Formats: sequence, C-alpha cells, structure tokens
Amino acid sequence: MKHSSEFLEIVEESRGRVTEITVENTFERIDEGANLIDVREDNEWDAGHAKGAIHLGRGIIERDIVEKFPDKGTELILYCGGGYRSALSADNLQKMGYTNVLSMAGGWKAWKDSGGEVEEG
Repeated sequence: MKHSSEFLEIVEESRGRVTEITVENTFERIDEGANLIDVREDNEWDAGHAKGAIHLGRGIIERDIVEKFPDKGTELILYCGGGYRSALSADNLQKMGYTNVLSMAGGWKAWKDSGGEVEEG
C-alpha cells in the first residue's frame, strides 16, 4: 500500500518515541507473558491474525485499553499490517501512561514470514 508523505511523517515521529521489537523478540516475550494486541481493522483481523492475539483495533484501542489492561505496567506488544499503525497506537498508549508498550516491526507480514502461528476468523 502506498502511504502519503503526511502519514509517514507522523509515523516516523511516533517511532522516535516508541520501542520497536522484532518478531523473534515478540515470540520470546509472549512466552514470558507479554500480551499481543492486533490493532488492525476488523476485516483484517477476520481474515487472519496471530494466534493468541487480542483484537483492539486502532479506532477503539485508546477508548477500551484501560478496561482491558488497567495495570499500566503490563507488557503490551502491538502489531498491525506493516508496523505503522502499531507505532502510532503505542505512542498514544504511552501518552495515556502505559510504560511497557512495544511495537512489533514489520507487523502481520513479518509475523507470517517468520512462521508465527495464525488463527482465522
């Protein structure tokens, strides 16, 4: 997908404030208890998602995160299609006081390419 320069600019600003991790690091952190959150749209989630992930789409994550994860120190790893929207969401969660938020570099594509387990529907 081609992204506008305006979108890429705000993503790069967000990336400067968030920590990105690889898929391999994500696998390790999940094994240690981290929560994996898919911030993609509903139709993207329905087409397939990382096994064990929680769906809190970009449009609602800021609204619903406190109810789902009231402890703002909980480790949260966000992913999207390619790592852009997850960086934006991670930045916003940090602004809300979450202290252990990470963005998975490469997103859903990187997850699948790395052999991550997938669920459909």
